[in-house]
Amino acid sequence: MKRILFLGTTLLLLCSCTSSKKDLGTNVSVHFSHYWDSIPVSPTDFNSLKFTTKNGEILSIENLRYLVSNLVLTDVNNKNYELSKYQLINLGENQLTIPAVEVPLGTYTLSFVFGFSETQNTDGSYPDLNSVSFNIPNMLGGGYHYMQFDGKYIGENLAPAPFNYHAIRAVNKENPNAIAFQDTSFKVDLGVLVLTNATEIEIQMNIAEWFKNPYTWDLNELNTVLMPNFEAQLLMSQNGKSVFSRGELSQ
Repeated sequence: MKRILFLGTTLLLLCSCTSSKKDLGTNVSVHFSHYWDSIPVSPTDFNSLKFTTKNGEILSIENLRYLVSNLVLTDVNNKNYELSKYQLINLGENQLTIPAVEVPLGTYTLSFVFGFSETQNTDGSYPDLNSVSFNIPNMLGGGYHYMQFDGKYIGENLAPAPFNYHAIRAVNKENPNAIAFQDTSFKVDLGVLVLTNATEIEIQMNIAEWFKNPYTWDLNELNTVLMPNFEAQLLMSQNGKSVFSRGELSQ
């Protein structure tokens, strides 16, 4: 009888431990890193004419900050675990990490939206973004930038000139009586990952891709005043879909 009771207690403890391990959570954080193709980019590289676009222009980076939203892990049962509702990533100020969130151990897909979806892109709704001048003037429909990317380039005139590669919701003002908007945010899917321990996920931006895929960007033609340029905004959205990839998982 004692042996039976001992075996029963042991099995109960084993089952309890297995169940507890299955229900365990772990901390997950996200870090954004930046490259020009295979070359790492940091704030120490700013203000130096050292990067060459596919079209042949040499450029410098003076400012690069962009908005990501709806950053989620989705489990095998299609349940979402939100890592961040939205986050402004600022390379120049090293604001690159999203703080850790507790998530159950398991297998997930990782995704986020570049910019704000139309339902989230409501004017005046985010005081923290207003305070850092990430909002958009009412004449362009209000709401928020997706990205502010500024610098200088050397093109056909062989003298440094400014560029402002600013991504927003596209605005079509051809008919002043019927201004049309097109949501140019897009979802980024970063594949499957398995959480077995505390994890930092690296998301990489290849800055060079903004200028080359699928549209070869010509900074001699499209350099400044791009926010009200409807066609330019559509091209930015297309090129952005190849910009992000998943890097290291640090566990």
